[in-house]
Amino acid sequence: MPKTLVIIPTYNEIENISLMLDKVLSYPEKFHVLIIDDNSPDGTAAKVKEFQIMNPERVHLLEREGKLGLGTAYIAGFKWSLSHEYEYTIEMDCDFSHNPDDLSRLVDPAENDKMDLVIGSRYVKGGNVENWPLGRKLMSFYASVYVRMVLWISIKDTTAGFKCYRNSALAQISLDSHVFKGYAFQIGMKYKMIKKGFKVKEIPITFKDRERGKSKMSGSIFKEAIFGVLKMRMTQL
Repeated sequence: MPKTLVIIPTYNEIENISLMLDKVLSYPEKFHVLIIDDNSPDGTAAKVKEFQIMNPERVHLLEREGKLGLGTAYIAGFKWSLSHEYEYTIEMDCDFSHNPDDLSRLVDPAENDKMDLVIGSRYVKGGNVENWPLGRKLMSFYASVYVRMVLWISIKDTTAGFKCYRNSALAQISLDSHVFKGYAFQIGMKYKMIKKGFKVKEIPITFKDRERGKSKMSGSIFKEAIFGVLKMRMTQL
């Protein structure tokens, strides 16, 4: 198994963090994990430190001063992964909306088919969403349609947050120029990879809405995505 880092940003995920780390550490592939915690008042970081005592080589923690946004968390994680010479970097949520059982499925096309970016997609054949009301499903689906039309890209799930990067490709992306924080960050990273000519593949996953803890979604994140896509198109991000 190639050296792979799973990045998981957290804010108040005490109900999920132990379950998630237990699961990821249980696989024979020996994934490493980097938790990026934005000063969770519920003790998420303290729980991660307990896991570090038992797994010092595989569990890592970056603690930040406050809620600085998903995009900046991933940028910090990407830089950490590149500086520690991992071969692949995976983005993943802590709330089990992304099934950890799919981790090896993300890495396989990158390793065996030499893909530079592998996207866990809800909207390719075989993909699915569970526990979402119809209105949210339609909004998410048509948001991706909007992004494809504006940016002229063929990716079906443009806002997907379950992804695997080949680090040799990730190292060629200008990370410091990325200013978006929410869905726009996810879209922008895909757009940058495509503009660079890297090989991108979507694989089907089932996305399941969180069962524990509170969603961090807000209206400002959707607004950023709508106008951020237009900015990407105009500036050729």
